Amino acid sequence: MTFLSIFCVLFLEQLQASPIGRVRSILGVHADFLERQFNGGERHHGMTAWAVGVALPALIILIMQLALAWLNSLLGLVFDIAVLYLAMGFRQFSHYFTDIRLALRMGEIDRARQLLAEWRCQSGDRLRPAEIARLSIEQGILSSHRYVFAPLFWFMLLGPAGAVLYRLSAFLVERWPAGSVVAGEPDHFSRFALQMFQAIDWMPARLTAVTFAIVGDFEDAVYCWRAQASQWPDAASGILLSSGAGALGVRLGLPLPDAAGIDARPELGLGEEADIEHLQSAIGLVWRALILCLLLLALLTVASWVGA
Repeated sequence: MTFLSIFCVLFLEQLQASPIGRVRSILGVHADFLERQFNGGERHHGMTAWAVGVALPALIILIMQLALAWLNSLLGLVFDIAVLYLAMGFRQFSHYFTDIRLALRMGEIDRARQLLAEWRCQSGDRLRPAEIARLSIEQGILSSHRYVFAPLFWFMLLGPAGAVLYRLSAFLVERWPAGSVVAGEPDHFSRFALQMFQAIDWMPARLTAVTFAIVGDFEDAVYCWRAQASQWPDAASGILLSSGAGALGVRLGLPLPDAAGIDARPELGLGEEADIEHLQSAIGLVWRALILCLLLLALLTVASWVGA
């Protein structure tokens, strides 16, 4: 049932992209309500908000999943597909990636900058074409994990409740940035959500990095992971980007111009600096990783049938 649900969702996404934009709008209202109701700037307020905003919905989905599966297996399957379809977003990042690649190919640099700024939610008016391509590859690697591989991991582990757990916890971290200041004091409210997300994302991030290594240049991916990942500010992103860069045989990271001057980002990967020519290679890496995951899941499914 798990393999069938995932296959159906990926097929549906090719026909009609998941309405992830609408989902994010609804989640934004949800997150803002929780913050208004619970944010007193203390850690225990954040714990309560996370329990109400993430753990409780995941528990409700789990109860609904079990009840529907008990009543009718087909209803359970449809429910699984519907929840995973809304929790994922394969084309949420792939259409940005494709449009940026096309804009760069056509020499439409301003349009490529605009698309990248929408995708990353950061201005990029001073970026050169090679820098746009590099950031697009980085964002593609991170988005493929957050909108495909990590939700799939938790879906395989806990069913639709797992996918909801990951999507809600990831969104709250985006909506409640840790380190913000409230009334002149550090905001401890958001830190619990960040810590919970880091715990939830710990295993999926490493499995995604291993998958990139297997379907790419394994030796370079492992070397970059071990030698470079710790230099990146966010541990999980450092693992994903260093492994992805090594698997592709390109260099990511590197300093970039920003509003304050130069963002001195560490270097990740080996070989040539990533540019427009490497965009297609990055898409190929993600597709190979996804196909490998599906093949492994199919083998496990067949093995469970044979052993039953």
